[in-house]
Amino acid sequence: MKKNKKKQLLFRISELIQKNKELTVHVKALTNEKNEIYKEKKRLENIIAQIPREHLPKGVQYLSNSQSLKFDMATVLYADLQDIKEIAQRDDSFALMDELDNIFLHFNQIVKKYKIEKIKTIGDAYMCAGGIPEKNITNPVDVVLAALEMQDYMMKLKEKYEGQEKEFWDFRIGIHTGPVTADLRGRKKPSYDLKGATVHIATRIASASEYGEVNVSIMTYELIKQYFNCDFNGKIPVKYKGNMEILRVKKIKPAYAVNKKIGRYPNQIFLNTYLLRQFTDLQEVILDKLEKELPSYLYYHNVKHTIDVVNQVELIGYGEGVDDEAILLLKTAALFHDAGHIITYDNHEFYSAQLAKEYLPKFKYNQEQIDKICELIMATKIPPKPNNLLEKIMCDADLDYLGRSDFIPVSNTLYNELKQQNKIGDINEWNKKQLQFIFHHQYFTHTALNLREINKQKQIERLKSLIDDS
Repeated sequence: MKKNKKKQLLFRISELIQKNKELTVHVKALTNEKNEIYKEKKRLENIIAQIPREHLPKGVQYLSNSQSLKFDMATVLYADLQDIKEIAQRDDSFALMDELDNIFLHFNQIVKKYKIEKIKTIGDAYMCAGGIPEKNITNPVDVVLAALEMQDYMMKLKEKYEGQEKEFWDFRIGIHTGPVTADLRGRKKPSYDLKGATVHIATRIASASEYGEVNVSIMTYELIKQYFNCDFNGKIPVKYKGNMEILRVKKIKPAYAVNKKIGRYPNQIFLNTYLLRQFTDLQEVILDKLEKELPSYLYYHNVKHTIDVVNQVELIGYGEGVDDEAILLLKTAALFHDAGHIITYDNHEFYSAQLAKEYLPKFKYNQEQIDKICELIMATKIPPKPNNLLEKIMCDADLDYLGRSDFIPVSNTLYNELKQQNKIGDINEWNKKQLQFIFHHQYFTHTALNLREINKQKQIERLKSLIDDS
């Protein structure tokens, strides 16, 4: 009797555990659905906010004034120019305002270059922010680069007026990274009004700085220290946070600067490491596009395969000793190499390259890099015929599954994909084709040969055992 009760209890516990698993999966699915609905709502609100009021249906006119958007990581730059009243007492006021307008006009050109959002000008102060309205991981670096360029511009203007009996503008900059709330206003030309402690801290840093300096918070410093030389420059009291360290940005580190002595403009090495950091943003955009637009019958050429190839080109690339720029080109090519399936199945490599040409200029890739990436994409066309080391790495990563222990289940997803398009017969015919393909296939790099070749030979034996020759 006791044994039966114990058995029933264990059975009940097992049922409850299974039910709990099912509920957990259900909750996760509902949470994902809720997040997708929220994203779609925000997307539609952004679109509606830009439509003229007279064209809006009555039911959505409540959006016409403003809406609040939250950004978890934005970088605010606050530039405080020398006291306007002090200079105005000694200079012609009209000429003064013209000079100020010209300075702010040049600042606008700089922030546009670095894809930073101008927020507003307040008298003789200027505010802009990175990571708004498009979220990105590189915004602290973008803002500091813009600040150094502003500093360089102001120094050259000051030199121009040296020796003249004329006061000229001096300025100081405070930068801080953190969460902000942005009120979106306007439709034809949207603008943002920032709120939150991040704005307050940036202004405090500026006011605590000496004229001519660019100072950043310790939070911003942690995100930019790879690229810039900075000096500790004291502490400032911040409400609810105590004393906060600030650091003076001196220049770009010599290894990353066009002119090592001046250190205000990035060289190609800087840009390559920057693009590697930015790759996270690009990957999010492209994977999201693939998730939404790839046909449902792509059981093999799907997002999972793309991620596999991105990871594998990095592993093989470092194994082959290539540099950071090569890793960047390989990972980017891997990200795009099957994107052409959105357009067509056959000859998808060509359309993958076309998509790369469309997206990559927006992410600061130069033309030479884009051309090389397109060549790497085209190298994945079957049968592989690589012409150089990077193409060999690309081909080995794309067919990495041939030498993995999960070869059979992965191979079956490709069979199901082809079967649904009536491109293959039964599974026995498929196994014969796979055996022929894998038998003639070769890995091109030493890294792939060491990692996969032995296991690939085992897959040949497994395939032979699955084939029915009767």
